Amino acid sequence: MALYTLDSRQVAAGVKGREFSAEEYIYQLLERIEKVEPKVNAFVSVSKEALDEARVIDKKIRDGEQVGALAGVAVSIKDNICTKGIKTTCASKMLETFVPPYDATVVKRLRDVGAIVIGKVNLDEFAMGSTTEFSRYGATRNPWDVSRVPGGSSGGSAASVAALECTVSLGSDTGGSVRCPASFCSTVGLKPTYGLISRYGLVSYANSIEQIGPIGRTVSDVVLVLNAIAGADENDHTTVGGKPAHSLRQRKGLRVGFVREFIEGAEPRVAKVIHKAADTLAKQGCGCEETSLASVQYALASYYTIAMAEASSNLARYDNVRYGFDLDPEGYEWNSYFAKARSNFGEEVKRRVIVGSYVLSSGYYGKYYLKAQQVRSLIKRELKALFKKYDILIGPTMPILPFEIGEKIADPLRMYLVDINTVVANLAGMPAMSVPAGFTDGLPVGLQIMADEFQEQTMLDAAYLFEQAAKVQRSPDL
Repeated sequence: MALYTLDSRQVAAGVKGREFSAEEYIYQLLERIEKVEPKVNAFVSVSKEALDEARVIDKKIRDGEQVGALAGVAVSIKDNICTKGIKTTCASKMLETFVPPYDATVVKRLRDVGAIVIGKVNLDEFAMGSTTEFSRYGATRNPWDVSRVPGGSSGGSAASVAALECTVSLGSDTGGSVRCPASFCSTVGLKPTYGLISRYGLVSYANSIEQIGPIGRTVSDVVLVLNAIAGADENDHTTVGGKPAHSLRQRKGLRVGFVREFIEGAEPRVAKVIHKAADTLAKQGCGCEETSLASVQYALASYYTIAMAEASSNLARYDNVRYGFDLDPEGYEWNSYFAKARSNFGEEVKRRVIVGSYVLSSGYYGKYYLKAQQVRSLIKRELKALFKKYDILIGPTMPILPFEIGEKIADPLRMYLVDINTVVANLAGMPAMSVPAGFTDGLPVGLQIMADEFQEQTMLDAAYLFEQAAKVQRSPDL
């Protein structure tokens, strides 16, 4: 039996019911990783302790002890989320030897319910990118077509799930970095409401808009992981109180707004799949109608101004003194050593730090950064008004199909434009997710579903309703 093809509920039920052991399941996944990694390059490191952790789970079950909802389930972790005793590099030379002394809150909570960390997965350096090409460990490739990008920055997370190298994964989403690769790899990816999930242990990029989110092959996978990791955390005072319990429901009669601006900017092939997805929801009893989000035209400029400004501040700490790599200070004075060390950032990181420093500088703060924050407020107000009329908003997650590796890397502006549909949710702090909508020319297309703040259940209801009706193929043939 190919245990690596099972979803998280099937794995947990099989392990608890002793139909198979967690050790057998993890062993099959490790064999799978060894087989497909030369094609995909999703992993930065594979955990040496995964089999030992599986044996502990099996022993607890044999001894009649209680185990959690994700007992034995293998999860990969984006390599900008801290894992105790396992390197966390952010795919950067600057952190190539950094081993955290603690688990991020989300990792600890996954371990508490029996999940097994099978490894750390690739990303764009410091999560800055939309393709997972900007990595010290080389580009991750899309399992559906290894000549193409998997999306980013959580490309390793989505690719590892799609390639059946793990069952679920954690990524981070600052402007679409969970949803973009979920769309490109035909997986389910969710960005929660800001404050629903702790960011403690996430290496900071843009604090006011980034969130950790789950990626799985099914909506069920995402619900299980979300329930495990959501809730208040004393180490992150931006989190909200309570412990939400989300469920799988096929709720009909939802009021659906089809965002005109999202579909107008999409490639015709993508638009065709998304129109069909809207029809599918309508056939399931949802009321679908076209609506407008006029402030979308300002979203991308606002997002990149804010994100780069916060990045320039967050990355100032990387001076090769407190963190860093082996660089002999002999022959340098402080300024030249600092400049030499920071020159080892990748080109995309340097570009964003420079732009961020510029928009925060004297004379430009009001012209750029303050104006971007005003646009952010405008977008949130407009969305709030729409959510009085609609339960969810939909459109294509990405306006284009997965493109070839190297195709856009020389033109940063073209690269930034692909995030046009996803940055809106981050600016507003609202939840959004991508679910597989179908294929065109053999390449995946994702449907983005957005909901109002803390209305994840409504969003999940729509996603599950669509998933059960559309029945989109999940895994490529590798």
